[in-house]
Amino acid sequence: MRKSTAFISPIQSILLHRLCKPLSSIASLPQLVAVEPEPPDLCYQLFTILSGPNWRNHPSLSKLIPSVTPLHVSSLFNLNLNPLTALGFFNWIASKPGYKHNVFSYASLLNILLRNGLLRAAENTRISMVKSSESIEDIMFVLDLLRRMNKDDCVGVKFKLTLNCYNRLLMLLSSFVMIDEMKGLFLEMVDDKISPNICTLNTMVNGYCKVGNLAEAEFYVSKILQAGLSPDSFTYTSLILGHCRRKDIESAYKVFMLMPEKGCQRNEVSYTNLIHGLCEAGKVDEAVKLFSQMAEDNCSPTVRTYTVLVCALCRLGRKVEALNYFKEMTRRGCKPNVHTYTVLIDCFCKECKLGEARKILNAMLEKGVIPSVITYNALVNGYCKDGMTDAALKLLDLMESNNCSPNARTYNELICGFCKSKNVHRAMALLNKMRQLKLSPSLITYNSLIYGQCIAGHLDIAHRLHKLMLEDGLIPDQWTYSVFIDTLCKSGKIEEAHELFKSLREKDVRANQVIYTALIDGYCKAGKIDDAHSFFKRMLADKCLPNSVTYNVLIDGLCKDKKLQEAVVLVDEMIRKNVKPTVFTYTILIENLLKEGDFDHADRILSQMISAGCQPNLFTYTAFVHAYCSQGRLREAEAVMVQMKKQGILPDALTCTILINAYGRMGLIDCAFGVLKHMFDSGCEASNYTYFFLIKHLGK
Repeated sequence: MRKSTAFISPIQSILLHRLCKPLSSIASLPQLVAVEPEPPDLCYQLFTILSGPNWRNHPSLSKLIPSVTPLHVSSLFNLNLNPLTALGFFNWIASKPGYKHNVFSYASLLNILLRNGLLRAAENTRISMVKSSESIEDIMFVLDLLRRMNKDDCVGVKFKLTLNCYNRLLMLLSSFVMIDEMKGLFLEMVDDKISPNICTLNTMVNGYCKVGNLAEAEFYVSKILQAGLSPDSFTYTSLILGHCRRKDIESAYKVFMLMPEKGCQRNEVSYTNLIHGLCEAGKVDEAVKLFSQMAEDNCSPTVRTYTVLVCALCRLGRKVEALNYFKEMTRRGCKPNVHTYTVLIDCFCKECKLGEARKILNAMLEKGVIPSVITYNALVNGYCKDGMTDAALKLLDLMESNNCSPNARTYNELICGFCKSKNVHRAMALLNKMRQLKLSPSLITYNSLIYGQCIAGHLDIAHRLHKLMLEDGLIPDQWTYSVFIDTLCKSGKIEEAHELFKSLREKDVRANQVIYTALIDGYCKAGKIDDAHSFFKRMLADKCLPNSVTYNVLIDGLCKDKKLQEAVVLVDEMIRKNVKPTVFTYTILIENLLKEGDFDHADRILSQMISAGCQPNLFTYTAFVHAYCSQGRLREAEAVMVQMKKQGILPDALTCTILINAYGRMGLIDCAFGVLKHMFDSGCEASNYTYFFLIKHLGK
């Protein structure tokens, strides 16, 4: 449950204090913010203009308006301005492009209206102030202000809350999922001797259903019945939502089916809530079926209904169906929103169809739908994963031209992309840009940069980044240390890597698969197979499950240490533990069995590999070609080449050169040149070794 935050900024606190003081002691509001020297000058100019007749036509007013902010308006209303003029100006400036009132300007107007007894206008202003709340901080300010005004012993501006105002506040708290505050306000309403109506109780039901608290929701349903009221479509629709949030689709369906029996018309929201619940439960086909039944209840899908389905289908990779719904909604006059477009862009990016994703972004802009930072981030991520970092960087310019500020995630995606494409210097420049924009680098930022510096061989810079990370108050995690350990192992500094590994316990960092695998690989490459085996056992004892990569490095190490039978046993163990061998696993075994001359066992492993659904690759087949050619068994080698062709695998220069050398040794020069011609025809570029062997055998 999202808890309410009882935080009020110093500015809000001062404003709240002044608004609730006795009328005679209310000071002017420009004093609130000492750090902003501009408001008084501008406010006094506005005050002078507004104090005169026909102020709307004053020649200086149009020049001042672009500079006016809600803070100026709040300050202006504490200069003893005529209340009707204040109200007129307040409504007039609200219609100006680029200006928007906030809770503080509304509060200042409310104060001036109440001081002058304009209660009807004050009530409208109070409701508008509630509606204007855009954050938890805003809500807490409004709540505290209205609660103080509502108190019987209020010594300042007293203004009792009405049923309508309570309902508006409860709806606001429900929309921000501030459930504890919502319950507290409801109890205050009851203490205030104001009887809840169906709107009040429905809001309470809806709030609890949003967090899946059906017990509390049912309690307020019982209050509806106790009050002699009847649950309506909104009540039942909320209950459908609540059951879906609890993943109880069966109960949600029961409520959905009950609605007509209770005389409640199912509406678009009822359908959408259940469709969303079905999609979240993985029952997308049922959701599609329910969608098709909406017309039977005279319900038309909304943009949210379509977006829920498009999102679910994209998540399952059913892009064609998703696009059909997207086209259908457009055809039916239901305009896709930013979320609909973002879902499709993300889907195309995940399929590496970046051209299509960009077309959707362009279409979105043409339709006047403003992309969000999430939309841009999806495309930035797609470009970066495909190595198109320059295209991703250009999106920053597009974002800025569309008044969309990149966030930390935007820069993290770019930094990660540049690091993976070995352009770490450009990634570092982006780190500096982040700091200039007051965007805080995260653990992800530093881990990406440390990785980039490590693969570039700049271990000293990576260590400096580690130090900078600590200075920023960030705690390195498994991935930070896995990069350092892997780099040290690959550099042959296995003992240094081991020392870092030993320090992890005191850092309260648990070694993961990557760390153990890097150390096992490091010891294998250093020829210390026993140490590698010890680490493998330690990994198991630490309840860190090895994956196929871990097994592969150890199997490869055992094979290189001439311990082929142990490697075979390890593959069997791997299968028993439900770790699926990869093409690399099988190829290592096959290659080493063939080196030992055990062709029968190698063939059995190949059959086992195919039966397991793991298709041999070029390296697997090349191992067989090389082994057969080494023994002069050219027919078998040719048969392997035929099998490769059937599987759609083209031989590379190495495979062809092995065969050319074998033909040459047997004196079959025409066959050797036939292979060379095949290489030319298939676009396979011959190497220096290819020509070396041809010339060598021609000279015999």
